[in-house]
Parts: sequence; C-alpha cells; structure tokens
Amino acid sequence: MLDLGGTRGAWENGPVRIARIDLLNSDARLEGTMVGDACALPFADGSYDIVFSNSTLEHVGGWERQEAFAREARRVGRALWIQTPARESWFEPHYLAPFVHWLPKRWRRWAGRWLTPRGWLDADAIGWIESHTRLLTRAEMETLFRDCEILVERFLGWPKSYVASRRVEAVRE
Repeated sequence: MLDLGGTRGAWENGPVRIARIDLLNSDARLEGTMVGDACALPFADGSYDIVFSNSTLEHVGGWERQEAFAREARRVGRALWIQTPARESWFEPHYLAPFVHWLPKRWRRWAGRWLTPRGWLDADAIGWIESHTRLLTRAEMETLFRDCEILVERFLGWPKSYVASRRVEAVRE
C-alpha cells in the first residue's frame, strides 16, 4: 500500500495490519517516509495494490495540482481510498470553526485569526491555511476521480468529507 501524505504513527497502532506500507510525504522531517511530490509519483503504472490518502488532496495546491494528484493516484494504484474534507460542510476542520471558509477571501483571514479556535491557539496557522488549503466540492471529486465511487461522510446531516473509492476489480479508462 502507498499512503500519500501519511505518517508512520497513523498505522502503528491501528486495528488492521498491512504487510507493507510505503509513506510518501513532502516533509523530509517525518521519520520513516519517502520524500516526494504526490503530483509526480516515481512509480510504475499499477505498482501498488492500494493508494490511500487522508486529508492531503486539499493541501497540494490549486486545481491543476489537484488534477495531477488524482491522475497519479489513479495511475499508480489498482485500488484507491482518497479522502478530503467537503467544501460544502458547514464546519471547516482546519480553522476548527463553522462557516469561515465560506466568507470572501478578504474577510476570511481576519475572521480566521480572531473568531476561530485555530486563530486563538496559533495565529501563524491562519496564513498557512489560507495559502495551502483548497477544499473540494463533490462535483470536483467526481471530475478528478471519474472511475471511482464517491462516498459521502456526513456530520449532522451535512457532507463532512468525500472519499474516492475504487476496488481492484474496477475497469480503468
């Protein structure tokens, strides 16, 4: 299995044991990971049984980089499980607050700093969130992962996140 953006700690105490997990991350400081760009994977087509990613897709950059991430994950993995927070959710997990991500950009930074728990705890995080986070809609997920089933995780009736899921048996385009 290939985990794009994950860490070793996420797998060490989990209920499922997987024979081999390769971790790819852009942060060279993370122990036990390969350093690389998930938008330009150095692996052959279909070289992994499963490509997994949890809350990484929204951090790779703009739409073009998100397209590249999805294309590479689909190319390298026979099966996929790619999760990302939903733009349509009323709660934004990066700010730890409701509705902030729906504000116009010029107000969002101020509101993120002064009206959210993330801003109160770490003022510097707000700039990072603004420059490194692009949430996706369901329609965008369907476009990026056209050969996958898009699952919707819900919280209080609202979409919380989307998962692009493809089983090994799925036919590729």
